[in-house]
Amino acid sequence: MTIQEQYEHLEKTVRGYNPSADLDHIRTAFEYADKCHAGQKRKSGEPYIIHPLAVAQIVAEELKLDSESIEAALLHDVIEDTPAEHADVSRLFSPTIADLVEGVSKLTRIQYATKEDEQMENLRKMLIAMSKDIRVILIKISDRLHNMRTMEYQSPEKQKQKSLETMEIYAPISHRLGMQRMKWELEDLSLKYLDPVGYEEIVSRLEAKKTEYDMFMQKTRAQVETRLDELAIPHLVYGRVKHPYSIYRKMFSQNKNLDEIFDLFAFRVVVDNVGDCYNVLGVVHDIFTPILGRFKDYIGTPKPNGYQSLHTTVMGTDGIPFEVQIRTRDMHEVSEYGVAAHWKYKQNGQGAGAEGKYEWVRRLLENQEGADAEEFIHSLKIDMFADEVFVFTPNGDVQNLPAGATPIDFAYAIHSAVGNRMVGAKVNGRIVTFDHTLKSGDIVEILTSKGAKGPSRDWMKIAKSNEARSKIRQWFKKERRDENIVNGRAAFEAELKHCGLSMKDLLGPDRLPGLLKKVTYPTLDDMYAAIGYGGFTAQKAVSRMQGELQRIAKQQAEKHALEALENAPRSEEPRPAAPKRIKSEQGIIVEGLDNCLVKFSKCCTPVPGDEIVGFITRGYGVSVHRSDCPNASKSRRTDPALADRWIKVSWGSDTNESYPTTLEVVAKDRLNLLLDVSAALSTTKTFVSGIQCRSTDDGFAIARMEIRVRDGEQMHTIINKLNQISGVLQVTRPSG
Repeated sequence: MTIQEQYEHLEKTVRGYNPSADLDHIRTAFEYADKCHAGQKRKSGEPYIIHPLAVAQIVAEELKLDSESIEAALLHDVIEDTPAEHADVSRLFSPTIADLVEGVSKLTRIQYATKEDEQMENLRKMLIAMSKDIRVILIKISDRLHNMRTMEYQSPEKQKQKSLETMEIYAPISHRLGMQRMKWELEDLSLKYLDPVGYEEIVSRLEAKKTEYDMFMQKTRAQVETRLDELAIPHLVYGRVKHPYSIYRKMFSQNKNLDEIFDLFAFRVVVDNVGDCYNVLGVVHDIFTPILGRFKDYIGTPKPNGYQSLHTTVMGTDGIPFEVQIRTRDMHEVSEYGVAAHWKYKQNGQGAGAEGKYEWVRRLLENQEGADAEEFIHSLKIDMFADEVFVFTPNGDVQNLPAGATPIDFAYAIHSAVGNRMVGAKVNGRIVTFDHTLKSGDIVEILTSKGAKGPSRDWMKIAKSNEARSKIRQWFKKERRDENIVNGRAAFEAELKHCGLSMKDLLGPDRLPGLLKKVTYPTLDDMYAAIGYGGFTAQKAVSRMQGELQRIAKQQAEKHALEALENAPRSEEPRPAAPKRIKSEQGIIVEGLDNCLVKFSKCCTPVPGDEIVGFITRGYGVSVHRSDCPNASKSRRTDPALADRWIKVSWGSDTNESYPTTLEVVAKDRLNLLLDVSAALSTTKTFVSGIQCRSTDDGFAIARMEIRVRDGEQMHTIINKLNQISGVLQVTRPSG
C-alpha cells in the first residue's frame, strides 16, 4: 500500500465514525508532516511518514478520537525530530494541537545525569500534559503501540529496553485508563521480546489446541444463549482464550505449565440495562456451579478508571472452570476503550471536561514533588498500577487504596490533618494496629486527638501509598527541620566513612559548590534536612558526590601520571626502590608517586592481602589489579607499548574499613539455596550490596554477589563458609 493509499484509508476510517470531521484540516496536517519528515527513514528503511500515518490510523480505528487528535497524531514527531517548533504548529493549526504534540514529544534537548532521570522527566512532563488534556496519553499509547508492532527492526538491546518500559509504564497506564484491548496487545508484544522462548511456547501450544478450545467455547456459548433466548433477554455472548501474557503471568506466579492451567477461557455477556446484568448472573449460576470467593460486583463499586461489570468464575459441565463478565453496552464501551470512549464522536474539543474524572493524575504529580528519579518511577508503579482495595468511612463513603493499605493510608487519603492527628483506628468496630492490612468492604474509623504528637518515622515503612508517605515527609520537613538536619548529617557522615571518605574531602571552596550542584541542594543543611525527613538518601548523596570528586581529581591525577612517565628511567636495569610513603591512598602505596588518585579495577576487585600491580591510566590515576587478573597478565606487562605504564604498588598499613569485591557461587539448583547463601553471609557479618542469581538448563544455579570485606582473611572465611553449603560445587572470585 502506497503512502497516499494509507492516507486515503485513514480518511475513510475517520469518515466512517465521524462524518462531520474536518478532513481538509487533517489533510493539511498530513502534508505538513510529510514535508517536515522528508528524507527521514525508519529502521525498516521505509519513509518516516509511515509511522505518523500508522499512529493516526490507530487513534482513528481503535480509539475513534476527534479531528484534533488525528491531526496531533500525524504531527506528533515534528517538534521532536524536525526543525519545526511549537510556535509553528500553533500558528499553522491551533494552540491546542501544538500543546498535544508538545505533550507527546520527549525532552530531547536536555541532557540528564542518568537514564532514570531522563525517563522520570519524560514521564513527569507527559503526566502534566495529560492532567490538562487526557488525549496526550491516548496519542502517546498509540505511538508506543505502533513502535512495538515494528520492534523487529531494532537492535536486541533496544528491543528489551523498550519492551521493559512498555511493560512497566505504558501497559499499566492503559490499564489505569481502562483501555483493555491496547493493554493486552502491549503486554503480548513486550513479552515477545522479553522472553521470546516463553512467548513462542504459549502461542504454539494455543495454536495446537485451537480446534479443541473452539469447540468448548461454542458449546458453552450455546448453553448460555439458549437459556437467555428462553427468558427473552436481549444479549450478545462471545468467548475468548486469555491472551498470552495473562497465561504467562499465571504460569509464573503459580509455577505451573500450560496443561495445569484450566481457567484459560473468559466469556462476556452484553445486555441492555443493569437489571438484566443481575438477571443474567442468576442464569449463569443456575446453569453452572459458581466457585466460592470468585464473584466481584464492579457495577455497585466501579473501579477508579470507570470500569463496571459483574465478574464470576464458574465450573463448566465438562469440569473446566471459566470466567464470565456481564455488563451493559455502555459499560462494554468503557471497558474496551476506557477514557477514549468519552471522546468518541466529539469534535473541536467538545469532549474536554472528562479530565475531571482523572483528578488522580494531578494528585499523582503532587505526591511526586521533590522525589528523585528512582523514587518517582517506583512510586508511579505503586500508586498508578497497583491492585486496589475499596474500604468505607463510617458514613458509607468509598475510599480506594492500593492493595496492602493500612489505616495510615486511609487516614491520609481523607486529609493530611486526620493523618497527623491519628492516635488509633477501628476496622469493623474493633481496635486494630496501625500496620493492619485493610480488605475490600472494611469500614474504617480513624481516632484522632488534638494533643497528638504527629506521625512517627516508622509510619513511612508501614504506609503503602505514596500519598501517605509524601504527606508524612512534608510534616517532618516542616515541623522538625533542626532534628532532620542532625539525623541527616549523622547518616551522611556514616555513609562517607563507609565509602572511605571524610568531610574534609568535600569542604574545600573549590569542591563544595560543584558537589552541592550534583545533589541539587543549595546548602549542606538543606541536604541534611532532606535526608533526615526521608526525601533523599545518604547513599545517593555520597554516590553522586563520589563521581564529582573523581572528576575534580582527574586533572591532578593526569598531571602526576604524565610526570611519572616523563621521569621514569628508560633503561633495562631494574628501577631503584623508592622510599616507602608513610601515608597511603585508600590503603595503597604507589611507588614513586605521592598524592595520586587510586582506583580499584572492577574486573578483579582486589582486597588487602591480594598480590597487586598498578597501571597508570590516562586521566584517572593508577588502576590497581590483582596479579592473577587476565588484564594484568605477564604478556600485557611486557608489551613494549604498555611496559612503562605498569608500576609497583603495595598495601599500606592504613587500609580502608572495607573494600568492594565479587564472589561467584556455582551450585546444584535446589529449594532454599539462596536462603542458605544469605545465612552464610550473615553469620560472617558480610555487607552485601547486590546479589544476582540465575538457573541453567542443566539444573545448576549461579549466584554472583557484590560484597564488601576488610581483607583477604575475611574473604577466605567467607569462601570456606560458602563451600560448606550443601550442593555448592565451587566458589570463585571472577577476574578479567
